[in-house]
Amino acid sequence: MAKVVVVGSGPNGLTAAVRMARVGHDVRVVESADRIGGGTRTSELTLPGVLHDDCSAFHPTGVLSPAFRALRLEEHGLRWRWPEIEMAHPLDDGTAGVMWRDIDRTADGLGVDGKAWRQIFGPVARTFDRLAEDVLGPVLKIPNHPITLARFGLRAVWPVPVLARRFTTQQAKGLFAGIAAHQLGRLDRPLSSAVGIMLGAAGHVGGWPAAEGGSRAITDALAAALASYGGTIETGREVTNVGELGDADVVLLATSPRAAASILGERMPRRVRRAYQRFTYGPAVHKVEFALRGEVPWTNEECRRAGTVHLGGTLAEIAAAEKKTGTGQMPDDPFVLVGQQFLADPSRSADGVNPLWTYAHVPNGAADATELVVRQLERFAPGVSGQIVATHVRSTAAIESYNANYIGGDIGVGANTARQIVLRPRLAANPYSAGVPGVYLCSSATPPGGGVHGMCGFHAAGAALRYLNEKSA
Repeated sequence: MAKVVVVGSGPNGLTAAVRMARVGHDVRVVESADRIGGGTRTSELTLPGVLHDDCSAFHPTGVLSPAFRALRLEEHGLRWRWPEIEMAHPLDDGTAGVMWRDIDRTADGLGVDGKAWRQIFGPVARTFDRLAEDVLGPVLKIPNHPITLARFGLRAVWPVPVLARRFTTQQAKGLFAGIAAHQLGRLDRPLSSAVGIMLGAAGHVGGWPAAEGGSRAITDALAAALASYGGTIETGREVTNVGELGDADVVLLATSPRAAASILGERMPRRVRRAYQRFTYGPAVHKVEFALRGEVPWTNEECRRAGTVHLGGTLAEIAAAEKKTGTGQMPDDPFVLVGQQFLADPSRSADGVNPLWTYAHVPNGAADATELVVRQLERFAPGVSGQIVATHVRSTAAIESYNANYIGGDIGVGANTARQIVLRPRLAANPYSAGVPGVYLCSSATPPGGGVHGMCGFHAAGAALRYLNEKSA
């Protein structure tokens, strides 16, 4: 039995911990915050009884995650809840692009663009499990399903505006652009369609659900699974040097590359340190939580039934805004992501007051953007300001303070440039290795990147298990 220490208790750190513990290793998780969860905490940020997700909110990759399935989180209390409509993208004329879990219903609603929608998302949805084996992990490897991956790659390689030429209506173009914008990066770059295709297809396979009781339920389930295998968690302890961790056989760091280099110090080879120092961070988010009396008065009726709403207007408007954030400029009309999780999970509301989750895409380290968020809400839901009874704001600086991995407010823990999509966090046969025997990076800075799916931790733990097996052979 090996001694394993995991630094960080977000979904990746805990997934790594559970995978190590379930095969019999002695696992201890160390967390600097007073509460576990990282990007999956849930808090009463505005009013008592009104539950807000501190960061992640809806989970298209979580519900389909091979890691979460393998760890059987439903047996430890995790319950998924779905809204009637997965996602809506309103336009200024009162219409909207609408995504249902049913791809045919979605395509029918898109009219003349229905055929193109089926052609882009249908094949990926039908082969999602096979594709996930290759996409939700390191890119530089021999694929398990090369033909499936190649078909996906033929579309994923294109910039969003180029692939969107397949559509003729602003509703379909905007709907696709809003999904693709989840990558937190410029849409006019190669590979920018990859995230949009995967998340859209995931929505047609498993939907875009919320976790019952808040996103904290995901890490609560992981923590319960860890405890069932004898693992332990220590909160309120910041690790600044690997020497503080004692005689651990394996260390898994659910941290940014920058923090990993600091923790490992001179033990890290220079070539790895240089690569970690060159790792770049991307655009950020400015987060605003609203406590709202009643529901949002969206101009478009279908938005009133959608768990996720994307605000940004046309594809051209969104692409222009994302280009500005990517070059360090604050757009006048930023892309705003809105979560109405209470539609799927009424337990988050209290006394007729609902939590409205929002964030705007802004430049890394940007100043306050609260007025811009409110303006985008009013643009598509006139009068909503009069229903706001309380507000909680997290600037980019506050987001980094909330989670040290989110440097400058980058919740993806690394820019989604073409280079870093392929070589994340560095060029290496084993991208999880930190260059020190038995030490592995397992945060979203590693493949497959951001999102609440646990796959970064799952694969890093797999690398650690192979190391232990080789060591004992």
